[in-house]
Amino acid sequence: MKLKVIVLIVTIVLTVPGCNPEELKPEDIISKSIAYHDPSNQWQSFNDTLNIELVAPDAPIRFSTVVIDRPGDYFSLEAIRDTLTKTFIIDKKECILKLNGSKEISSEEAKKHDLNCDRAYLYKDYYEYLYGLPMKLLDPGTNLKSMEKVTFMDKKYLKVKVTYDKEVGSDIWNFYFNPETYALEVYQFFKTDKTSGEIIPDSGEYILLDGLEEVGGIKMPKSRKWFYNSNDKLLGTDILK
Repeated sequence: MKLKVIVLIVTIVLTVPGCNPEELKPEDIISKSIAYHDPSNQWQSFNDTLNIELVAPDAPIRFSTVVIDRPGDYFSLEAIRDTLTKTFIIDKKECILKLNGSKEISSEEAKKHDLNCDRAYLYKDYYEYLYGLPMKLLDPGTNLKSMEKVTFMDKKYLKVKVTYDKEVGSDIWNFYFNPETYALEVYQFFKTDKTSGEIIPDSGEYILLDGLEEVGGIKMPKSRKWFYNSNDKLLGTDILK
């Protein structure tokens, strides 16, 4: 999975009960955010369905039904756009693909509609990662690099910079947390140069989270708006119904 971030750093004064903000470490911020989003530790046993509406400029609305069953090691995505329905299923180690409800898919149809097992695993990683935040920041291969007090989009945040072991991903992410509640409200990623490992400044996207929807005991973002870092152009908005 790939990642990145654009940040304006400003010195601000924060009051954190029982803790000097200057002493907070990245691990502290993640811990407090998990306590806010998943107070009963439900992510480890999460088994529920997400209904998501994706609205993108100049494109038909896509309706997706996503099933994440972590104890059962099961994932499915049914995506409907216009009259086309694509289904991707990972049932333990088995990959199942469907087009308009049928497993009988010609090689031409599979190529045309991007129906393949690599994409099925990509979707599984994508949905479990984004809807599993901030809990997924405790996964192996995740490196919590630093915590800073910043201003982003005219709001004050605690920002945690995250990198990943090379077998996990090469992007660099920044996560922005509300300094009072520790709710995760923004994330942003940049791609990196393959040779130097440095951030490519105009790469990547930032994602603004708005509202909360409780699913399976976890507070998840009601909507996410995706923008390019380079020009602030809106890519799309996905809404948890």
